Amino acid sequence: MTMPISAAALPRLLQLCSPALPVGAYAYSQGLECAVDRGWVRDEASASAWILGLLNHSLRHLDLPVFARLYQGWAEHDQERVRYWTARLHAAREASELQREDTQLGAALARLLSDLGINEAQPWRNAPRVCFATLFSLATLRWAIPLPEATTGYGWAWLENQVTAATRLIPLGQTASQRLLVAAGPVLVQAVQDGLTLTDAEIGATAPGLALAGALHETQYSRLFRS
Repeated sequence: MTMPISAAALPRLLQLCSPALPVGAYAYSQGLECAVDRGWVRDEASASAWILGLLNHSLRHLDLPVFARLYQGWAEHDQERVRYWTARLHAAREASELQREDTQLGAALARLLSDLGINEAQPWRNAPRVCFATLFSLATLRWAIPLPEATTGYGWAWLENQVTAATRLIPLGQTASQRLLVAAGPVLVQAVQDGLTLTDAEIGATAPGLALAGALHETQYSRLFRS
């Protein structure tokens, strides 16, 4: 049985999930801009299908269980395990823009955590392969945030960024965006519960639409986002 998150740790989790975290996540849409440009995503219903589809499949079967292994690697001071799962997650990104996004967000968080006194983040500042999950998991562990809450926070940060991008791109109204976040809450909770139970052999996901959007975005004529 896991311990609930403490009153002292909760603000640190909210800090990591906040759009104010200075890592530049606002500059990325993870292929959503291309999906909107191509008409695949055009309204609240299609935005919900795109975002919750990725949450239900890609994050549930890849990002969330890998996040748990990174967290455990940090907890056990197992740098080889941390490097292995970082490389595995990096290799699973479907397009070069998506790989660069993860590397840039991870490096930015490494610089921030180093400046905040988490010395283990220092070697990752300029690492050729680093993922946002690598440093997010380190921060949550060092700030005594339990794994279930840490994994939920990581998933929520991704989810909120996607909804924010959809709000700007489609555009969605503010109420529609909040409806999407409300609907996504139970899906995220279930995805975390399922993701934390997967074995190593069960980890992996393929999202052909995301791969195509990520590749097509590289040559898209007009762009607001870097992915």
